[in-house]
Amino acid sequence: MTTKRTSLLDKRDWIAGLEKGLAILEAFDDKHARMTATDAGVRTGLSRTAARRYLLTLEHLGYVYTDGKLYGLTPRVLRVGWSYFDSARLPRLVQPYLQQLSAVLKESVYVSVLDEWELVFIARNGASRVMTTGFVLGARVPAPLASPGVVLLAHQPNQDDVREWLGKVELAPLTPYTLTDKTRLRETIRQARVDGFAVVEQQLQIGVRGIALPLKNRQGEVVAALSTNMPIGKETTEAALQRVLPYLQEAALGMMNVV
Repeated sequence: MTTKRTSLLDKRDWIAGLEKGLAILEAFDDKHARMTATDAGVRTGLSRTAARRYLLTLEHLGYVYTDGKLYGLTPRVLRVGWSYFDSARLPRLVQPYLQQLSAVLKESVYVSVLDEWELVFIARNGASRVMTTGFVLGARVPAPLASPGVVLLAHQPNQDDVREWLGKVELAPLTPYTLTDKTRLRETIRQARVDGFAVVEQQLQIGVRGIALPLKNRQGEVVAALSTNMPIGKETTEAALQRVLPYLQEAALGMMNVV
């Protein structure tokens, strides 16, 4: 598990055009679903002319569309993301365990990892519920606001990096209960490291509780987080932990032999 790109690449091997093209694709989000070349240039640090050339190339390749002024992503972009799920080893290895776990708990269960400082859900198995309490594959959320994110932050080898990042980041309140106080966030992360699990309630969605613990390999290294989401209802935090934590721990031990 890593949150920072630490490897150095020789300048002779660096392809700047590829970096800029990917930056253009990553510039699109829910607040910038359609952009002009000028907008894209501002968000990527490119000139309008350079951004336009990259956008036109991406349009030619089928990754963006345009009405002559505004550009947007096409479904072809999903090919890149789904190539990870088709080829990555970890999601395939944990899937049978997630199926068994969700059948026992009658809840949605997940495996997730950190990408930089965002939490990304890479495997899931969902229970049938009328109420939606879960995440789709590939969903990205601020790590401190989800139980698996707290667990992964708690098990980062360099906690100074975590504290430095928390000192800089601005977390938008997504519910009335979203925890944005940096001191309390640091304490939540510290407690998760002590306890070996994390409970997060109503940080991302009203009425939803998440419970997570670290997923380790045979060498004892944390490679991901295993978690479940559930509606809070009338169930207390203590009762929820007693109900699901032993099963999460058992599943994590089983996965240790394959991840």
